[in-house]
This record gives sequence, C-alpha cells and structure tokens, in this order.
Amino acid sequence: MIDIKFIKSNPEIVKNNLKVRNQIEKIKWIDEIIKDHDLSLKLKKDLDDLRHKRNTISEEINFLKKENKDISNKIKEIKELPNKIKELEENYEHLQTNIKNKLSNIPNIIDKIVPVGKDEKDNKILKSVGKIPKFKFKFKDHTDLALDLNLLDLEKASKVAGARFYYLKNDLVKLNYALINFAMDFLRKKKFSLLQPPYMLRKEIISGAITFATFEDTIYKIENEDLYLIGTAEHAINALYFNETFDESQLPQRFAGISPCFRKEAGAHGKDTKGIFRVHQFEKIEQFIFCTHNQAEKEFNFLLKNLEEIFKALKLPYRLVLLCSADTGNVPSKTIDLEAWFPTQNTFRELASCSNCTDYQARRSNTKYKTKDETNFVYTLNNTAIATERTLACILENYQQKDGSIKIPKALQKYTGFKEIKTLKK
Repeated sequence: MIDIKFIKSNPEIVKNNLKVRNQIEKIKWIDEIIKDHDLSLKLKKDLDDLRHKRNTISEEINFLKKENKDISNKIKEIKELPNKIKELEENYEHLQTNIKNKLSNIPNIIDKIVPVGKDEKDNKILKSVGKIPKFKFKFKDHTDLALDLNLLDLEKASKVAGARFYYLKNDLVKLNYALINFAMDFLRKKKFSLLQPPYMLRKEIISGAITFATFEDTIYKIENEDLYLIGTAEHAINALYFNETFDESQLPQRFAGISPCFRKEAGAHGKDTKGIFRVHQFEKIEQFIFCTHNQAEKEFNFLLKNLEEIFKALKLPYRLVLLCSADTGNVPSKTIDLEAWFPTQNTFRELASCSNCTDYQARRSNTKYKTKDETNFVYTLNNTAIATERTLACILENYQQKDGSIKIPKALQKYTGFKEIKTLKK
C-alpha cells in the first residue's frame, strides 16, 4: 500500500493517479483518509493523556493511603476514566479500520513512463520479435490439434471437475514438463534460487501481495479454513520474508517459484474458454526479486531480458507491450506484457507479465532492509517466466505441420526425448 505520509503530503498526485487509472470513485477517499487520520492522531493523544491521568491518579491514591488521607475524591475521579477510555478506544479502532480498508484499496502510483489510457487499446507496443509463420495449408487451433493427436481430454475432465479443466495426455504431458525443466535450468544458470512454495496461504499473508477485495472473486477458498489456493507463486514468494528485515548487503534476492496456479477466471468468455488457453488450473514458473529502491530498474530489465531469452529460445513470435494506466493492476507501478502469436486468432495474446511493484507489497507484508543509517521497505519485482498451458497452446499452433504432427522446439528436445509429436496411425 501507499505510505499515508505520502498521501498527506501529495494528495493531488494520488488523486490524479486514481484519475488516470480510471478509478474515479476512489478520489473522494483521499480527503476522507486524511481527515480520519488527523482525527485518529487527536484521539490517540487524548487516549494517551487519559491513560497517563489514570496512572497519575492511581499513584496519588497510593500516596494518600500511605499518609492515611482521604481518597474519596480521587476514587470518584478515577472511576469515570475507564468508560471514557473505552469509548475513545472504540472510536480510534473504528477510524483505524476505515483508514486501513481504504488505504489497502488505493492503487500504487503509476510510473512516469506508463502511457495514460482508458483500456487495452491504449497500451503501447514496444517491439515485435520473430517471424510470424505463413502456413500453406488449412491450419487448426490448439484444441483440435491436441484432440486429434490424443493429447487432451476435455470431456472427461468436465465430467469430473467442470468446465475449463483438462486431462493432458501422452506426449503433451512430456512437453509440459519439458517447458518446466527448461525454464528451471535456464533460471538456475541465472543464479535464481529455485523454490517450490506452499500452494495455500492464509488471508493475512495473501493480502500482502494483492488488494484482496479486487481478487477475492478470482481465488479459491478452502471451506472452513483460513486458507486460499494460490493464483501464482508470486504471492507465496512475497510472503517468504513476511515481517522480516534484510541487511542491505543481502539484496537483491532472486527466486524462481515453481507451482500450480488456481484461478476462477470468472469473467472470461468466448474463444478463450476453449481448450487450455484460459483454465482454472495451470503450472507456472515465476521470477521474483526482493531488492532496494536503487536496484529496482536494473533488476526489472534483468527479468525482462530473461523472459525474452526464453521465448527467443522457443522461437515463438512475440511482442512486448507496456500497459497503459487504466490497464495496469492495482499493485504494480508498471507492467510490460509479453504477447505471443496465435495463428488461429490472427493476433498476439498475453503469455507473461513483468511488473515493478515498488514498495507496495512490502508495506503490506512489512518486509524491510536496513542500511547503515536507516531502515526502508524493500522493492518487489515479478515476472512470469513460463505459464505452461498457454505456452503449450502457442507451441501447438505455431509448430503444427501439414500432416497434423507437431514439431518440438529445438530448445525442448533434450527434455522431451523426441523431436516431434507424430500423427496417429489410422
């Protein structure tokens, strides 16, 4: 979340940030937060004064008792204090709750390089890489390809789990794990620490990574437990140093999180619900970095470079897109998406996001670092190295052959043990 001191010192900056993010309804919150915070400071002072008065009177009563003097007036005076203190405490807690609820839903301050825009049409294409394939035959989408090759069973998955679940089968399972192992080896060579995190987190912990009210409808809750299935390893890695403090010399800390991801994806519809492009469960390897303010830009570029190297190795056509102000999530200050080419849709679709979250998550998780002179909140950066099911769909479509077989990207062949997925014998 944003530091309340920053809000009070720069209310117009925060209001303008809400405007460009197209969250106009929250602009009035800024004055309310400032007013409530000032009132809470006054209440806190009044509470401290009353508690001090109570302690002082108690000492006076003890002194008078020792002197065998009348204490009736002091007893009467001190009896009035508990109710006054309780009333102020309740008012103070109520104000604090209101302030926290609003603060936790005020988005991060947008980076200066982010274009102002109302929706994805205003996103900025930074560059395009790779050659878009030109097929001389009638090409198929990833679902039809996978079904024809006996690589996927959607019908039985729907019976046992519901829509947008799947059974991966045969060589597609091998290809899925080839992507995972390829990405793990790649990031390990880049000196990332591999991490397989818990797949469930408590609400307090997951709220350190996200604005909970925004994402509550997209994450799965465990019934009768204070636990939620993770939507990405990012949330669990962010929690790794919850309420902890680094020494500056320990930063940056780089992690590659390997996990399944679970999402309701309630708002999705249309072509995206066919096959394995937009599903409720998928695997992902996430790059995540804890660093100082001064390291953040260099580390962000490092994450982005790693991402590009992965997709260049897979030889998938892609482009980098800087999200506009209204299309950027609440948590990041800036996000660059990698979108890869899907022939059957005749367009690029998002496969990965790279975000600088500044100290927004760290304030929520109370993760800091200390220098010789002061203590600050860390900066957190994250990037999807590989979301495997979407990438599988992209590989199937771009590497399909005239006879219906699928070539395997050269970078993955040592992990699959085969160079192509052959057509089935009839």
